[in-house]
Amino acid sequence: MFNLELNSWFQNGLTKGEYISSMTRNKEEMTSIYDRFELTEGDKKKLEAVQSKKLRAIVLTEDWCGDAMLNNPVLLRVAEAAGMEVRFVLRDQNLELMDQYLTNGTSRAIPIFIFIDQEGNEVGVWGPRAPEMQALVEKGRAELPDKDAPDFQEKQMALYKRLGQSYQTDSTIWQTVASSIMTAFL
Repeated sequence: MFNLELNSWFQNGLTKGEYISSMTRNKEEMTSIYDRFELTEGDKKKLEAVQSKKLRAIVLTEDWCGDAMLNNPVLLRVAEAAGMEVRFVLRDQNLELMDQYLTNGTSRAIPIFIFIDQEGNEVGVWGPRAPEMQALVEKGRAELPDKDAPDFQEKQMALYKRLGQSYQTDSTIWQTVASSIMTAFL
């Protein structure tokens, strides 16, 4: 799908260093997860086996996104073990690409990881969340009061804060995300 076009998006994307230095939100949180997350030996072996494919990843993201704060550093560790180059494309400035990867055909949810081969052919797409994380978020949302309830906003913010804290501290979540990401191209 969009062969030359995906190569072009990749070439024009930000490197890891460029993306991290451009971040104004969630930078410390993201780099903290990156610094502390380590793949299992089994995952490293699986990923070594795909190194010869020279896959690449385009990451549609924004620094304010809590899911990106969790998923992007995990992807970076997966990509390192797979010998995969990663480029970051900011969603809000690149809706033309984003709109080709809508969640449920309607939502500009991020991050979205587009895995491509050297020719620019799409090998797999992942995002915005691992199914297990989606279930956790949906469970939390189901417990919120109605949107018109006076305490809805407060309770919703508390939910997002709890999720954000567990994203930053629970290494089993990081492993769940890594396993899910790998299913997109293994």
